[in-house]
Amino acid sequence: MAESYEKLYEQLCEILHKKGTKVNFEMVEKAYNVAKEAHKEQKRVSGMPYVLHPLSVAITVAEMEMDWHSVCAALLHDVVEDTDYTIEDIRDMFGESVAELVDGVTKLDKIQYSDKEEREMENLRKMFLAMAKDIRVIIIKFADRLHNMTTLISMSEEKQREKARETLNIFAPLAHRLGMYKIKWELEDLSLKYIDPIAYYEIVEGISQKRQEREEFIATIKATLRSKLEKLNIDCAIDGRPKHFYSIYRKMFTQNKTLDQIYDLFAVRVITDTVADCYAALGAAHELYIPMPGRFKDYIAMPKPNMYQSLHTTVIGPNGIPFEIQIRTREMHAVAENGIAAHWKYKNGGQADKSMDENLAWVKQLLEMQKDATDEEEFITSLKIDLFTDQVFVFTPKGDVMSFPAGATPIDFAFSIHSAVGCKMQGAKVNGKIVPLDYAMQNGDIVEVITSSAIHGPNLDWLKIVKTSQARNKINQWFKKENREANIIKGREAIEREIKRQSLTGYNLMRTEYMDPLIKRYGFKTYEDMFSAVGFGGMPVNKVISRLKEEYRKDVATDDILPVDTIEIVKSSKKKANNSGIVIEGIDSCLIRYAGCCNPVPGDKIIGYITRGRGVSIHRQDCTNIANAYIDEEEKARLIDVTWEINKDVAFTSHIKIVANDRTGIVLDVTNVIADMKVPLKTINARATKENVAIIEISFEITDTEQLEKIIHKLSSISGVIEVTRSTN
Repeated sequence: MAESYEKLYEQLCEILHKKGTKVNFEMVEKAYNVAKEAHKEQKRVSGMPYVLHPLSVAITVAEMEMDWHSVCAALLHDVVEDTDYTIEDIRDMFGESVAELVDGVTKLDKIQYSDKEEREMENLRKMFLAMAKDIRVIIIKFADRLHNMTTLISMSEEKQREKARETLNIFAPLAHRLGMYKIKWELEDLSLKYIDPIAYYEIVEGISQKRQEREEFIATIKATLRSKLEKLNIDCAIDGRPKHFYSIYRKMFTQNKTLDQIYDLFAVRVITDTVADCYAALGAAHELYIPMPGRFKDYIAMPKPNMYQSLHTTVIGPNGIPFEIQIRTREMHAVAENGIAAHWKYKNGGQADKSMDENLAWVKQLLEMQKDATDEEEFITSLKIDLFTDQVFVFTPKGDVMSFPAGATPIDFAFSIHSAVGCKMQGAKVNGKIVPLDYAMQNGDIVEVITSSAIHGPNLDWLKIVKTSQARNKINQWFKKENREANIIKGREAIEREIKRQSLTGYNLMRTEYMDPLIKRYGFKTYEDMFSAVGFGGMPVNKVISRLKEEYRKDVATDDILPVDTIEIVKSSKKKANNSGIVIEGIDSCLIRYAGCCNPVPGDKIIGYITRGRGVSIHRQDCTNIANAYIDEEEKARLIDVTWEINKDVAFTSHIKIVANDRTGIVLDVTNVIADMKVPLKTINARATKENVAIIEISFEITDTEQLEKIIHKLSSISGVIEVTRSTN
């Protein structure tokens, strides 16, 4: 089997040698060896060595003439996800560029999510944002998905359909948006094979039966066209291209036709040297064959947003059979086949392609969408609307062409020009006539925005009308900024109200260690930003509470549950001493940790909690977390009796919170008490509120509750102290 992947590696090197561009073969070989070693014990579901997959992905990437960094990343793209290697390891061995690409392609499976759908949306979100920063990420991902689809036969039927639907709904439309039609067609056909296998094989068989007839027809067309173009001294290549299976399937489905009723099953492609030759060839084709009305499209004069350029015309051929002719230059053909990969700025020594950057401005808008999309589903929905719907092309009064998703309105047009134009919009004209603001713009419309200085902001109802995430985000931003202070108060109250409603007030969910991961996850800069989003309605309050509870569980409780029979054995055994100062039934040596939620010390009544993979967690019996565990039978089964071991000289960390009137010297008085009690002070943190109240939090080492009670008594007697309580860390 080793011979098979060595042969694939030789094939990869051969492709890279043919490129003629600078390749660091030493790094490519190093990446191959790392992948081979990392995956050496792994096999795919089919039973084949796993390393065949990254090799196949790298070959596809190399065939698209991507740079050697991309090839290395393709070889390593599953190493972080499926082995012990980390992104830091990849960065140390291959540099920042390769590490960033690998990280962009790597899924987030190691992070726990509340459900499968959330994980999938978060993975897509991560991939799209990485793609916005470096388009090579999605090119590697396309190659990865393409090979996975070609080997899908080994998966269960349910998994086959799941992957096929995701490919058809996300990856194929994205390939279309990036102009990578060759990849798009392959992904669509492979998806159809598993989504509707009966229809797929019916089309395959029907096309196969008509193959000779089709080839004879195409040969006739090619010979006639070539003869005509040679007389015009137009140097060109002509070939026939049958429509791919999914395209035929869609036509059969939308038009309710059988395969026999579909005549334009193929197209003839003419590839010339110059744009002038393209139009000359079009004229020649229309002299030979009658063009069908309304079926001519000039994508050379008006390229698609994905940079696709070509002339399309459908004509009536011999025996009344319609067929399509596509005419383009060789450069246009390269872009049509591989889209953005043909223009990638790094493929020619890092020289940026300005036209590509301009045409791919929508990719950069992904980062703008990320800033205001506080929900994974909202982000993906906006993405699908902006990138995966049909496009309409409209003109500004000056004649500039702008593209929008189908159904977009003049409001979308206004905000695409500038936020100030949208916020002062009063009305719109299309082709010189006043139209309602919910008018759906059509191809070729000339759109003009009417503004008024008397208008000071958008209408909230516009959110129900607009189609682009750009317009929606700018409208949301205006309202968030306009009513920020009120939204902050409203949002904070909504969170506190929901905490009370769910009887969670005793859990102190709004601590900084629970709030910080939440605002970081959703891209907020401050707590106020999050409160404002909740108050405005952009962030569901239930999602906030759910995340806070998730962070709470991470901090307080547990990982894997022990099997029930193991728990029973522990509980039925005799008591044995543990070297940590704790006596646990049935265990003489195991990992012990003291829970940070209640910080038990000798003298407290305690109980043990069997965690998932982290031994036994020791809690005070009055801990709210333990009280919560008694409610759930599964959680209750994890509780175990524990006691303090007598005469064990072990130091424990205790945490104290002091509330006092703010005055000069209050902190010094507190530290003097600790010094007089001769206990080691570990940390101290003091702050004052606007109400001149001092909050002092300290931690120190003690041996039992008796010593702790003496310290609390001494601290309580300090002048100005209002309250002294035990706290968590």
